[in-house]
Amino acid sequence: MNNFRTILLLMLISSFSVEAQEDYFLTPQSKAYLYHTVRKSPILELNIGRYIDFKGEEVRLPNGDINYDSTEQKIINQPDLLVIYSQEISRSPKGLLAELSNKMAIWELNQLLQSYRSNTLIKDGNLSDYEQFEGLLMDELPEQAKREKKDEVVLNKRIEKLTNPTLTFKDKVAILDGFGSWTEEEKLQVILAYNSAVNKWVSDRTEQIFYQLGGKADYFKNILTAAGDGSTTSGLFEEREKDERGRWNRGLPKAVGLFPYDAYIGIKPNSKKKKPEVLPMGYTSHSFQTPGAGRETNIHLDVWGYNSEKQTTVVVRKGRDYYPLFGASNTRFLSPDSAFGGGVTYYSLINQVNKDIAELEEMITGKKGFDYQIKVLEEKRDETKLEIDKTEKELNDIRYSTITTNHTKYKTDSKRDKRKVRQEKVVQSYNRLKRIEARITKLKADKENALMLKMELSTRAQKMYDKIGAKWVPYVEKDGYFLFADSTTFNIVTQEFVFPATEDKESFDVTLLAMPISYLSSQHDEVMLHINITDAIPLYTSQVQLRINDLFDVDKYELNQATLFQQQDSIAVVEFFEALVDKKKNFNIIVRGGGVGKFKNDKVVINYSPDELSDYPGNSAEERQAAREDSVFKSLRMTEVIIHIERNVELQVNSFTDPVRSNFKPTNPDLLSFMNSNKFSGNQMLSAYRAYTTLKTLKSELNILAGKYLPREEATKVIDKLNKAIDKSRITVGARSVKFKTFE
Repeated sequence: MNNFRTILLLMLISSFSVEAQEDYFLTPQSKAYLYHTVRKSPILELNIGRYIDFKGEEVRLPNGDINYDSTEQKIINQPDLLVIYSQEISRSPKGLLAELSNKMAIWELNQLLQSYRSNTLIKDGNLSDYEQFEGLLMDELPEQAKREKKDEVVLNKRIEKLTNPTLTFKDKVAILDGFGSWTEEEKLQVILAYNSAVNKWVSDRTEQIFYQLGGKADYFKNILTAAGDGSTTSGLFEEREKDERGRWNRGLPKAVGLFPYDAYIGIKPNSKKKKPEVLPMGYTSHSFQTPGAGRETNIHLDVWGYNSEKQTTVVVRKGRDYYPLFGASNTRFLSPDSAFGGGVTYYSLINQVNKDIAELEEMITGKKGFDYQIKVLEEKRDETKLEIDKTEKELNDIRYSTITTNHTKYKTDSKRDKRKVRQEKVVQSYNRLKRIEARITKLKADKENALMLKMELSTRAQKMYDKIGAKWVPYVEKDGYFLFADSTTFNIVTQEFVFPATEDKESFDVTLLAMPISYLSSQHDEVMLHINITDAIPLYTSQVQLRINDLFDVDKYELNQATLFQQQDSIAVVEFFEALVDKKKNFNIIVRGGGVGKFKNDKVVINYSPDELSDYPGNSAEERQAAREDSVFKSLRMTEVIIHIERNVELQVNSFTDPVRSNFKPTNPDLLSFMNSNKFSGNQMLSAYRAYTTLKTLKSELNILAGKYLPREEATKVIDKLNKAIDKSRITVGARSVKFKTFE
């Protein structure tokens, strides 16, 4: 079945004049890279692959895999072999378009910097682009990183080395350490300047390509970030593949070295230097705002550098709500599901901290802990002091106890012996007291150290909880679609995290956590993240989005347009048929007679408290007719058809009128009674009739198209499912609804 659908779509793409994107903005090399990127990325291939149509014959390796280098060369030599269907791509999830655009932008920057290193900027046609990058870099650099050359301020020669995208973070710091007179603050400023230049250049170019590929957004943020110790990025820089003879191809430059590592000045634990130096962060955090204005916030997360032994973790936080996303051990996908098949996870690190805190607590307050030992020794100390006092009193009594004879005082031998025994006992008791007090002092010092360590670990644990959250927003999941309790969603297939639409802007942040070997280690795993954020109108990915004005004459509900679907809608219609055949997908139909509409956040919605006008403004018929055609009124006389396919299939028909009072009344007695009993206006009932007519026309057109596009057996299934659903549907008016068949 899947092969049939693929073949059908390819036939449609080949046989119909579907409007394709003009490719003038892409060089032949860029088109070849776009093809390679989409084909090699599971997410991009799944969602966009069918709209990147290579019309030539792909070169294959003996094992059947595509030889991308050879196929790329064919595209470079014959760019027309690759056709990009921008109209279809534009309906794809915005984050996926941004991911593709970002990968192309990184590839272009890599090519740009390589051209600079090989002194071929002019030959490669990259001079102006490099000047733009250098300008961004110069804006942020400290003066020490610049030099004068023929009355012109240019980069310091040694600083130019940092533009090599194959350098690791440690390599860059080593180069900067060569400037012996520079402070660590100046070195850090250079690192941050380079980070800023890369992010600005890539972000600007990503946005350009995004729009050229058909993407639409009023709010667009694109961030590259990396965390870890930055020691092995060069090893990830090249992707290697073999050709049909087993030779290594050049492969695609992943350009991981371009990802900016956040840095700070500190003393590296267990370092022999024992002095401040520029170090990479073990985590990064970036703050954003939702667009507000009734738009969704679409967050796309693209992780580079997964590690199967350590769980990649990204945390989205808004206020006190935490939404952690975890890398699965067997895929390259993030998911709210924290299950991980062995290895280090962020929570395993927190658990280790808590375990050590518990052990310290046991050491302090446990059965044989410091508190117990100190209490026992303090009791012995008090007993010893009491014994000393008693013995000294006895000794004092003996010292002053005498026998008087002839007015002369004598001390007997027995008294002398008693005194000696007690003196020795006092000395022994003082020595024991000294040992006890020394032991108490040491135990109290050990307890204080343990308390300090416990406090330090508790602070560390709290900081770790602050990053990932102690309590997460609950969710339910079905087929990789996660719905959180606050209506936030995450789609594992597209890696799209979406905050629902809000009127006001709200702050949120995205945190990337690199995994150390243990929570005490300063060595972190390396992980790179691409974050893209766009605004989106709800259901913007709908396969069919027909919004047509003035389909009907005044107070009429008969369509004055021959057909609803046009030739360019053919691929979207076939995708709709595909979804109807899929037994796993439920089919829902929503039909609304919206009555008077109003504009809200760039779309028409129901006006629940309309002020209806008796007529269009104007002193003459001509003026009133002109007012009727004005966009203020005309744009509200809108009927829309939306077909949205995701886990389920949803067909929506919504019809609206302008605020001029309608005298429309149904001729159907049942619908007239429905109108009168609910006190519906003429506009409400007119829009209900128009929604009915539109759905009825859809039914007829889709029946014909199913027979045209599908084999008989498939067409029969689609037509049967579609007709049954439409016949059972209801048309909503206000807070009530009426059966579709009532209108017939």
